[in-house]
Amino acid sequence: MLIRRLMRAIFYLLYHPFAFTYDLVAATVSLGRWKDWVYAILPFIDGMNVLELGHGPGHLQRVLRDRGYASVGLDESAPMGNLARRRLRQAGHSNLNLVRGISQNLPFPKDSFHTVVSTFPSEYIFDPRTLSEIRRCLLNGGRLVVLPVAWHVGRKVIERFLAWVFHFTGESPRLDDILLEHTAKPIEQAGFQVEIQKIEVKSSLLLIVLATKVGD
Repeated sequence: MLIRRLMRAIFYLLYHPFAFTYDLVAATVSLGRWKDWVYAILPFIDGMNVLELGHGPGHLQRVLRDRGYASVGLDESAPMGNLARRRLRQAGHSNLNLVRGISQNLPFPKDSFHTVVSTFPSEYIFDPRTLSEIRRCLLNGGRLVVLPVAWHVGRKVIERFLAWVFHFTGESPRLDDILLEHTAKPIEQAGFQVEIQKIEVKSSLLLIVLATKVGD
């Protein structure tokens, strides 16, 4: 689909050569709610050893460190790694624990983490290789927390317009049983018990996937 290919190209540019604009773009399209959306996953973290896939500019990494979690971040983008390192150093964190890599080949030992989190990831999060690697790195009973999508549900003109834009571009597909099945099925097939929650945050609706690793 042409729109989908165009969006992939835009996200590549935003995540690599134009990574320095990421925060501005994210804040604009979310009406300033982007960080609130990302931080909405915090209550679902279980245990202290946390891996974030796709750490981006490092906002969640900073909050995790501030709260005392033993957090590790992984991202494929070198520019995002630079932004995250700068943000963590400015916040006074010296133990950065940021790794450049891909989710289909995680450079961590078996049973390393209590929780793996990923906010607004691309299709890689549903790749069977990614899910297999996540399962390998989680302790038994460990949790995968994914925030794949958000919807503007406010009635203001700008909120309704952005809701239409998100739907048109495929970034916020229609919330129905097909979407829920598409979200849950590959994770269940990878050996997780899946629960899907919908929560409201500042005139927005977030879909949060909670997946528990069942015993080997």
